[in-house]
Amino acid sequence: QVQLVESGGGLVRAGGSLRLSCAASRSIPSRNAMGWYRQAPGKQREMVATIDSGGNTNYADSVKGRFTVSRDNAKNTAYLEMNSLNAEDTAAYYCIADTIWGRFWGQGTQVTVSS
Repeated sequence: QVQLVESGGGLVRAGGSLRLSCAASRSIPSRNAMGWYRQAPGKQREMVATIDSGGNTNYADSVKGRFTVSRDNAKNTAYLEMNSLNAEDTAAYYCIADTIWGRFWGQGTQVTVSS
């Protein structure tokens, strides 16, 4: 089992920035992907960004150029740097880790962008 704990969410003004962190309870083999999803009220959960072992990243079109996903395998931690935030980015953000035991989810951290 892997436990993922997100942090860094909060309230920010439009145009501002936040950095989310996701700490894993154990080492996630570097070949396994980590990433972020989000869910806004009344909407389906959507992929925001993922990063694989080779450092290859994938972003939702809505966040390209504004968000950056990264990981530090030595710290078992993934990050999501979010810039130029707007009201449409308001959502609960969830960390994921794809492992040999399956996909694990964090409990989520709320990001609220005020206009």
